[in-house]
Amino acid sequence: MRLTQLTDYAMRLLMCLAQHPDRLCTIAEVARHYGISEAHLVKVTHLLGRAGWIVTTRGNGGGIRLAHEPKDIVIGEVVRSMEPDFVVVECFSTGNRCMLTGNCKLTGVMDGALRSFMQYLDQHTLADILPAAPAPAAPRVAQVKRRARASVSP
Repeated sequence: MRLTQLTDYAMRLLMCLAQHPDRLCTIAEVARHYGISEAHLVKVTHLLGRAGWIVTTRGNGGGIRLAHEPKDIVIGEVVRSMEPDFVVVECFSTGNRCMLTGNCKLTGVMDGALRSFMQYLDQHTLADILPAAPAPAAPRVAQVKRRARASVSP
């Protein structure tokens, strides 16, 4: 199974917003950061907003932010809201014209695989996939005091 580019961009956008919870981000900024089309990102932003994953603010000084904490955004739910369908094989489609329908066990196997895939995604949140935050640097004053104590010790 392959997810659409729309879902890929949606996950990138959510990850970027999660890494900047203290401010609004712009579509142009995110597009530049990931090297993706602003036009595609506009569509992704619209869909994520309609699904309730992000909040958008229009106008000068506007931008986008997460609507929920990263720990509350389940990856499987985001994927379901972005993907138009989960037609893995012909027999999953509404216009199924497969000659093997009814005489083939592939449908059951593929359905089980898809369910397992989505169940796995449902076990993870946006918080789980964020890069680790860098450790904060020690204050300069503390470093100077440590050096002073080290030079005094026998």
